Order: sequence, then structure tokens, then C-alpha cells
Amino acid sequence: MQASDKNLKICKKGHKFYKSSDCPSCPTCESERKPESGFLTVLSAPARRALEHNGVTSLQKLSTCSEKEILKFHGMGPASLPKLRLALEEEGLSFRD
Repeated sequence: MQASDKNLKICKKGHKFYKSSDCPSCPTCESERKPESGFLTVLSAPARRALEHNGVTSLQKLSTCSEKEILKFHGMGPASLPKLRLALEEEGLSFRD
């Protein structure tokens, strides 16, 4: 995609960025709020936001959800499931059936 297809946007913090969609997410703000440790670090920003928006911020909370429920979250895709499964398995947990 060429730069001319993108629109200049400015976030609430004043960061300037270009996007071709209506997505309001600022790449700079997203990188600043990315956790430094824990299972959320291995996920893409949309997948991480999807879990956070739905109150899933711990592996214990994640283990109370089924894979189907997680996939229904806006921003969550099937590529994130193996990462989540592995994080759960490392703690002796799993998705709810």
C-alpha cells in the first residue's frame, strides 16, 4: 500500500501516524502499553486488546474460557490459540471444554 492511500491521524497523546483504515489505535501508544512479561507479551496488539477488553488478563481467567469463546472476541484470531495453549500448559492449565 502506498503512503498516499493512508490518512494522517493524531492520537490523544499527540502522536502522529498514518492509517488506511478507521482503526484509531496509535502504534506508538500500543508499543508503550505492551506488557514486559506474562502471556500477553506473545500476542499481537489486536489479540492482546481483545483479551484485555473482555477482562482476561491472567492465565487463571483464561482457563475459565473455551477456545470457541476466545475466538469470538473481536481482534482474536486462530493464530493466537497455539500461543495461548502453550502458556496455559506451562502453568498446568488448559482451556475449558
